[in-house]
Amino acid sequence: MKNTIRLLSILFLFTACTKDFEAINTNENAPSEVQPELLLRQVLYGYGDAMSYEGFVAGNLLSQHFSMIDFNLFDRHALSSPQEGGNPWPILYTALRDNETILELSRQNPAQAVYEGPALVMKAYLAMTLTDMYGDVPFSEAFSGRSTGVTKPAYDRQENIYSTIDDLLTDAVFVMNGYQGAQSLSGDILFNGDLQGWKKFANSLRLKALMKMSGPIDNDVIRDAFIFTAFTDPIIDENAENATFDFTGGPPNSFPFATARVGIFNVFLMSETAEEIFAALNDPRVATLYRPSSASGDFSGIINGIDATNAIVPDNFARPGTVFRENTGDLEFNFMTAWETNFLIAEAAQRGFVGTISAKEYYDLAVQQAFDYWNTSMPDDYLTTGPGAYNPVNGLEQIITQKWIANIGNAYEGWAEWRRTGFPALKPADASLNAGLYPVRMPYPSDEQALNFENYQAAAAATDGNSVNVPVWWDLE
Repeated sequence: MKNTIRLLSILFLFTACTKDFEAINTNENAPSEVQPELLLRQVLYGYGDAMSYEGFVAGNLLSQHFSMIDFNLFDRHALSSPQEGGNPWPILYTALRDNETILELSRQNPAQAVYEGPALVMKAYLAMTLTDMYGDVPFSEAFSGRSTGVTKPAYDRQENIYSTIDDLLTDAVFVMNGYQGAQSLSGDILFNGDLQGWKKFANSLRLKALMKMSGPIDNDVIRDAFIFTAFTDPIIDENAENATFDFTGGPPNSFPFATARVGIFNVFLMSETAEEIFAALNDPRVATLYRPSSASGDFSGIINGIDATNAIVPDNFARPGTVFRENTGDLEFNFMTAWETNFLIAEAAQRGFVGTISAKEYYDLAVQQAFDYWNTSMPDDYLTTGPGAYNPVNGLEQIITQKWIANIGNAYEGWAEWRRTGFPALKPADASLNAGLYPVRMPYPSDEQALNFENYQAAAAATDGNSVNVPVWWDLE
């Protein structure tokens, strides 16, 4: 009898605990689906926050704005051995995944259609950043798993991704031009809901894509598309229109490197490459972007990829400027700027894409905007009799070098521009772990071998065993 009572008690407790279990354990105040405005802010700020750190501690090494004197396998070009940074793959795919959700929601619900255009722009931006680093990557199948069941996406060829990027940006402007809804764009930390700003971002980003495509596809179709976009469509051509967001002067939204431990901060020093570039131009931005050596007061740099076992006195070299640590309220995360847009037009003019348009005119404008962007006064003679004055003989080198200066900390842009143009001249790593060769692509991460093995194998075979020495599609230098 006691056993029967005990059994009935257990059954009662079990049924009592499971009756209406779902209702009891459901938070009625929680949203049943993610809101696009929250995801948009996450894509913009979350990506910018993560990539600003990644770009500073790893991208700046490949572009040689800075050197690293300890824990420096990446600076010695062992790119498969990320340390403090050097693995942007998950940052980009997380942002692309979340952005794809925004795009799906915008197309499923007419009340959220306003998000479609910006989501298309961000898909193009993130795809370009991703493929510029790695070459062929999973893309067309990478975000369809929920609807198609594809969990091991194939790798798309980079030239096909670039064709898709161009289509995405064209579609984005078309969608935004046709938007007639009353719903405003919320969660937009770039343009405060202004679709005109997003159209300018899309068109400026298209100029960037077309310029890269013009290397392997040098024809009138690319050039005509560039000319039409640059001189007919609205573009970002003033700093007030920049696709950027501000960091704050303190946590939680300060530049992430500002809160890194002092030990990490102290292993980043001005590179020898940067020292020579700023000295040759007598460029006052050096005092904004770097702080002088505490031993000599000079802006002295050290060679990249130094053997960390060598005796090094860090105080003999310049360190990152206060804007990256103490004064991050003056710092922005940069998606696209007026100076980048105008440098692109200057390059097109210098290359003869745009007829009688003056390369000097757009170069001068972009340089002034870059000085203003970094809150630094430009010397009166900088663009007239100074070393920064435009000279058509070496105009391309000047344009790209000025862009390199302004792009410090901006993901891996300086490295991408060097691969595309050969400027500015970067130096071999002092103690190279890549046989003295300068890397021209990022290696696919080890996770791809475990999670997407068959497709990874094909991509690795196409890059000589996932070699960092196989150039991406547009890299013709």
